Amino acid sequence: LFLSTFTLAVSAGAVLLLPFSIISNEILLSFPQNYYIQWLNGSLIHGLWNLASLFSNLCLFVLMPFAFFFLESEGFAGLKKGIRARILETLVMLILLALLILGIVWVASALIDNDAASMESLYDLWEFYLPYLYSCISLMGCLLLLLCTPVGLSRMFTVMGQLLVKPTILEDLDEQMYIIILEEEAIQRKLNGVSSTVEYQTVELERELEKVRSKKTNLERRKKASAWERNLVYPAVMILLLTETSFSVLLVALNILYLLVDETAMPKGSGGPGIGNASLSTFGFVGAALEIILIFYLMVSSVVGFYSLRFFENFTPRKDDTTMTKIIGNCVSILVLSSALPVMSRTLGITRFDLLGDFGRFNWLGNFYIVLSYNLLFAIMTTLCLVRKFTSAVREELLKALGLDKLHLSNNPRDSETKPSANGHQKTL
Repeated sequence: LFLSTFTLAVSAGAVLLLPFSIISNEILLSFPQNYYIQWLNGSLIHGLWNLASLFSNLCLFVLMPFAFFFLESEGFAGLKKGIRARILETLVMLILLALLILGIVWVASALIDNDAASMESLYDLWEFYLPYLYSCISLMGCLLLLLCTPVGLSRMFTVMGQLLVKPTILEDLDEQMYIIILEEEAIQRKLNGVSSTVEYQTVELERELEKVRSKKTNLERRKKASAWERNLVYPAVMILLLTETSFSVLLVALNILYLLVDETAMPKGSGGPGIGNASLSTFGFVGAALEIILIFYLMVSSVVGFYSLRFFENFTPRKDDTTMTKIIGNCVSILVLSSALPVMSRTLGITRFDLLGDFGRFNWLGNFYIVLSYNLLFAIMTTLCLVRKFTSAVREELLKALGLDKLHLSNNPRDSETKPSANGHQKTL
């Protein structure tokens, strides 16, 4: 649990490091001769990036595998059972895993690049293996962000809709509340009349009762909400989300144009002017603030999209119902996403901040086709997710407002269910 907490702290540091660097650059530009900010310089920020990269490697390759193997260990046969025996077995497993990975990379490098320079680099563990391995992990994290972020950007509208109170358009909340109360009473009477021996019917009725009570709670909350909360906060938040998403897609489209006409737009195109020498944004401090807001918005959207994917849907942690193995897996996933966020922000052109330290040593950032394809895929997938989300959402809201939602007028095959009638024939709407 301590190692998982430390890993989450490293993830938070990796996420906050890029906004901190952008703010520091603007502060140094605004107050170049101020005595109280002399401690804020390029060497400090460069050192922080190196520390973030070092701790990310440490958590990803040492601490989290140690935590997983420690949970699974029982101690070698013949040794006295206890913490020491489990730690010994875990360390042996880690050494064997490191040797296995080292051998695989050794053989792959020798087969691909069979020259003198490559053979010399095989003996350089610190300068070759770890950056190369972390570069592969970063590329996997960026590919995972490419899947999660567009889904999360469209999913954010649903999440905020569940947290906020929607405005009442052509809806009678009193009538809906009356219907819900009748349904709750009917299910409660059925539940009281069912014998305790029929366990299946009891469980089904309890689930239905829980759903009805959840709807009742939502209706009560909507009735108690003020007119300002219903009619102003919800539209304002939705417009803000739409603006941020559209702005991010626009920045990616502009970055694609820059990549086609200017070589310095590549993530490895230039060394950068350095900290405190030039503004990273065309609009100065306001542009830097917008970049920071977009970076945080993309991180939240990527986490939401990660848990919205079908493959990771059962991976979501739940209160008092999450195993330690699942906690370790969640920590590793969030660490990979947060470590790849600065790289994705620079690759998509959301910020012009050149990555410092080991974050900027990735070889694939200098490949024009990979960077261009990444930008194109992000723009296309985000646009498609938004179009699909808004068309389906507008259609559902119109049907609900007109009272036609009970007719199941949808193209989804799941909505058109066949139900047996009294005379045995199948009726399909």
